[in-house]
Amino acid sequence: MSHLKMLLIVLVVYLCPVFQCQTEDTEMSEDVDFEEYAISDTDPNAVRFSLHFETKPHIQELSVQTTIISRYAFTAVSCSMLNRHSAATQGVFQFHIPTTAYISNFTMIVGGRVFPSQVKAREKKMKKEGGENNGKKNKNTPEQSEGEMAVFRMAVTIPGRNRAVFLLTYEELLQRRLGHYEHVTSVRPMQLVSRLSVGVTVVEHSRITYLEVLPLRNGKTPSSNGNGKSDGKVGPPVSTVIRQNDTFCKISFTPNIAQQAKIATNGMLGEFVVHYDVERETGTGIGDIQVLDGHFVHYFAPKDLPVVPKNVVFVIDTSASMVGTKIRQTKEALFTILRELRPSDHFNFVTFSNRIRVWHPGKLVPVTPNNIRDAKKFIYMISPTGGTDINGGIQAGSALLGDYLSSKEESHHNSVSLIIFLTDGRPTVGIVQSPSIIGNTKAAVQEKFCLFTIGMGDDVDYRLLERMSLENCGTMRRIPEDANASVMLKGFYDEIGTPLLSDIRVEYSEDAVEYITQNLFTNYFNGSELIVAGKLTNHSSESLHVQVTASNSERSIVLEKDVSIHEREQETERRLAEAEAGPNVNGYVERLWGYLSVKDGLKGRLRSQTSAERENYTQHATNLSLTYNFLTPLTQMTVEKPQVLADGTLAQKEAEATEAPPPAESSNQLSEDDNTLTPQSLHRNQPPKPISAVSKSTSGVSKLTKKSVTVSKTSADGDPHFVVEVPLSKLTVCFNINGEPGHILRLVTDHKRSGVTVNGALIGAPAPAGSHKEQRTYFSTITIVADKPHRSYIEVTPRKVILDDRDRMILSSSSSISIETANLGVVIVANTNLTVTILGTIQFVILFHHYKNPAPYQRDHLGFYIANSKGLSKDTHGLLGQFLYEDIGLTQLPGNFSMAGKNSTQGTLGKNTTLPSCPALKVKDRTVPVIKKSRRIYSGKQTVDCWFAKNNAAKLIDGQYSDYVVSHLFDTGDWANGTNTH
Repeated sequence: MSHLKMLLIVLVVYLCPVFQCQTEDTEMSEDVDFEEYAISDTDPNAVRFSLHFETKPHIQELSVQTTIISRYAFTAVSCSMLNRHSAATQGVFQFHIPTTAYISNFTMIVGGRVFPSQVKAREKKMKKEGGENNGKKNKNTPEQSEGEMAVFRMAVTIPGRNRAVFLLTYEELLQRRLGHYEHVTSVRPMQLVSRLSVGVTVVEHSRITYLEVLPLRNGKTPSSNGNGKSDGKVGPPVSTVIRQNDTFCKISFTPNIAQQAKIATNGMLGEFVVHYDVERETGTGIGDIQVLDGHFVHYFAPKDLPVVPKNVVFVIDTSASMVGTKIRQTKEALFTILRELRPSDHFNFVTFSNRIRVWHPGKLVPVTPNNIRDAKKFIYMISPTGGTDINGGIQAGSALLGDYLSSKEESHHNSVSLIIFLTDGRPTVGIVQSPSIIGNTKAAVQEKFCLFTIGMGDDVDYRLLERMSLENCGTMRRIPEDANASVMLKGFYDEIGTPLLSDIRVEYSEDAVEYITQNLFTNYFNGSELIVAGKLTNHSSESLHVQVTASNSERSIVLEKDVSIHEREQETERRLAEAEAGPNVNGYVERLWGYLSVKDGLKGRLRSQTSAERENYTQHATNLSLTYNFLTPLTQMTVEKPQVLADGTLAQKEAEATEAPPPAESSNQLSEDDNTLTPQSLHRNQPPKPISAVSKSTSGVSKLTKKSVTVSKTSADGDPHFVVEVPLSKLTVCFNINGEPGHILRLVTDHKRSGVTVNGALIGAPAPAGSHKEQRTYFSTITIVADKPHRSYIEVTPRKVILDDRDRMILSSSSSISIETANLGVVIVANTNLTVTILGTIQFVILFHHYKNPAPYQRDHLGFYIANSKGLSKDTHGLLGQFLYEDIGLTQLPGNFSMAGKNSTQGTLGKNTTLPSCPALKVKDRTVPVIKKSRRIYSGKQTVDCWFAKNNAAKLIDGQYSDYVVSHLFDTGDWANGTNTH
């Protein structure tokens, strides 16, 4: 009976989702705009980061897929909504992202049309001086603290009985804290979703030593009704699957409707959290350096070092607003922290409200049992009252620590000094102007120690705390209003409570690098990691000299090493290829460098002292943001939005979307699936073309008219079976390649001329019963790289398509769409095929082969077809490319008539060609025996007759099989035996 009741609840919730569709005027464009780390609220239709929730129309599918490559995470979100009503209604897409992440792309597909976004420099707006003290609660600042989530939100009108698909990508660099990295995925669709999937793939260079998927974490939910909590079980959430080897792991979370309902019937499942760490050097190693595409990243996190003694002053807000839970949780955290102070540490307390109180005036006390006992008494007796004198508290704490260090200068040479400052409000007593407080703080600290600031709740000037800490070598942390402050305070202290090194400087060969990110660090704390990235300038240099200088508790240390640039780059490429990391391989080190450089620019801008210095930082960070398409506080995103007519249908306007261009014609045609939405075009960096006629049903849902994709016979499909139409000879040749699972084959290479390279990765499957083969192989991934006029690529798997032509997009193979960029044209016909056009002439078609109920020997795979080779040069090579300009003759194999016998039949193949009984192909100076065969291509829709070369195409192809195996999917190296000659 209980099972029946649960099923009934699930059906009711699933079939009757709650809609709260607000009526708003629909704009043609929408700006995503940050104002000093906060969203401008002048535009009511602006996409913004916010911390509130709205329900949505029926969500059919939500997919969140993350690939983490050496701590750098790429996340792609795809959300499909359905308006099941006949009238147009508003859908709201919103998704929680980490505040440290940068959005890199957002696209909407509404009614089958694509509405792209564009990132541009933020327009300067007039601001009031001292705007940070205008009384508004600035809850939306991305510097709220690591681990906090903000919400990306977009509202759009969906035509009646139609769909909207939202594609969002963002990137972030994971920071190591407390000995591990943490990746958080928000799973809060606000309704039960029939197809919900979360995936996290981790690819690391070093061995993964620790991996844990936590129970769903119920983060801050302002509109929570109380039933959105974790199920409370220890271990990963239900339906979680983990696959792992030494340096790679793949995690999936795919709860069905019933499993979601057990967690939360309102769809607020919580946060899917992954913790992991990697093996690192013991003691004083130089760290891990990775090189790729002219950039490098250096991870430095030594372990097993002696702990450096610390001098710490706790400056605690005891104003009236701290009364109740805040002061109780603060006391709990301080009691715990006192127990963890080390015998070599020195400490003191300052409290501030209307008046300043110092526990032990004029000194810091050592950690002894008596001092710890007395400190607990002092904390216990704290009673909140009065206003908030932030300036007074900082001045008292700084004077106390500064005087102590000055009087004991020599004895504290190898120690770390810091202030931990906590407040829950804005300055209300004494000096209240932020610029004055910031200037006074800097003058009091005098670069003698670091200031770490903590804000509790919503009524805090976080920008003030951020600047106070940034200008004094510290960090700021935010504790949300309803969070467990005791746990978060203790966690923050744990991060900075164990210093191992101080005054760290990381330097590289001056003539080999430029534009390095932050390379001077005041402290290195246990469980953290220092990261430096840069550009390599001297490409002829064979090595990179690395020097790290620092101080620990005993002495100054110097670490030096010459690193082979070529070896590190080969190692980086090899490991990524082994892990099949996919599209993010291309340029991930450069994007990581761009990400860190933007962060450094924003920090420099925040602490700049002059307008000229601020403008310099602003311009530098803005340019980098635009280069990498990052949505940052200095850029804004303009999003085209559909205009819906009074009858509930989409208006066809030139600026909104255009129809995909028709494919080139040839003799072979592949019929498309007519049960998909009309593919439309997305144009980048060029004016949109006029819309062509689009078929429309009376319901407003655009259906794909029956039309044809044109391809040639030249292909690699199935097991894989190769078919080559030889243009010069009017012959059709076929052969098999019995490859090894995991091998990557070069299909087409014209890298030096047209800049085009096509590679395909093989997966294995057992052979059918009775087969003469030991195993089958299929193409699981195909990459097409176009290097001219600039580098771009497309990576295709049976389930998704990744396109990167300056803008990076991740598309589902199950949705029809057309995209046109500067280099590439891409048309996807849902679950059927993909057409790629390069520079307007070169055209490839990739077929998607899916199995609903696959046999053991079947795998979802791809087929590759060359539709138009015009534009590929005569130097083109590869398993298929070498035949495009080859002149192959058909002849009789001398001396082997007995092979066929007297009564063997003759046949014809090709254009008016009569064949002898013992045929052979003449390829250059090689003679290749062949037999007649028939091959089915285009998913079995067409049969072709061809001359089949046995023995893995021996003598038919130049060289041998191993010459066509490349190191990774994005390998564009030259043909090993020189160019194809004719």
